[in-house]
Amino acid sequence: MRSLSGIKPTGTLHIGNYFGAAKQFEELQKKGYDCFYFVADYHTLNTCPDPNELTENSWNIVLDYLAFGLDPEKSTMFLQSQVPEVVELAFILGNVTPMGLMQRAHSYKEKTDKGELINVGLFYYPLLMAADILLYDSDVVPVGQDQKQHVEIARDIAVKFNMQYNTEVFKIPEPLIREDVAVVPGTDGRKMSKSYGNTIEMFASDKELKKQVMGIVTDSTPLEEPKDPDKCNVFALYKLFATPQEQALMKEKYRAGGYGYGTAKKELLEKLMQFFKPMREKREELDKNRYYVERVLREGAQRARSAAVEKIKKVKKVTGLVGNIY
Repeated sequence: MRSLSGIKPTGTLHIGNYFGAAKQFEELQKKGYDCFYFVADYHTLNTCPDPNELTENSWNIVLDYLAFGLDPEKSTMFLQSQVPEVVELAFILGNVTPMGLMQRAHSYKEKTDKGELINVGLFYYPLLMAADILLYDSDVVPVGQDQKQHVEIARDIAVKFNMQYNTEVFKIPEPLIREDVAVVPGTDGRKMSKSYGNTIEMFASDKELKKQVMGIVTDSTPLEEPKDPDKCNVFALYKLFATPQEQALMKEKYRAGGYGYGTAKKELLEKLMQFFKPMREKREELDKNRYYVERVLREGAQRARSAAVEKIKKVKKVTGLVGNIY
């Protein structure tokens, strides 16, 4: 069974990325899945990022993946742009993909509804993502609930292609969603997202991490009054790190009164720091050994491209393209 997923290098990773994706990646690795995880740098181009920032953000994601516990011997890690066959496949798939399917994509509809100017790259985004998924014969795609549609689009395109060419060249992938942490709340209560500016970054400096946690939005209930933990952003995040017994104890404190949100935030910060301490230390060491990280990417790209070339050969053969003679 092959698992595949990617993440756009649009900034620093946060705990939403960890619980919503990276933790699941590590679990699948332990279960013996053949894991392919990439940095989706091509996808980022539709926002016209600063080139230096794109390079640095891509590097940081690889460091984060390794610090989270992904093992290069068990998980193939690479940059999307290291495998040019993905763009070639996206073009081929575009010829069996209805315009209406692309127009129903959330990424396109949201921008259109806001009256924003849409570039072709954004419109093409789900098609390139379908190529990411189908190129490597992915069985499962770990995603958040908000990304499920992209897997569904990939499935639709794969079915259409297979039917049109009377073939089974593409596997039909399944989305894999952790329902318990499908959406991690941000500091303002909305889904944690870099675009909302409500993230908590586990690899930030101690000072910045404390600032982010202490900035979590709470209501104005006085210190002495009882509080409802189930309606509190602080407790929602605390549950990610605490044992059931620790959660029950904090709930008692909330409901008893005399327990302030500031104290709850400090307890959350302590738990968060304790949880991520080994990863933070590992990341610092990795950042000092860039040669090793570069080798991980080179070897990962070789494995990924080997699979990609074989798939493109099969696709070209069934479509009648003479380019299948390598």
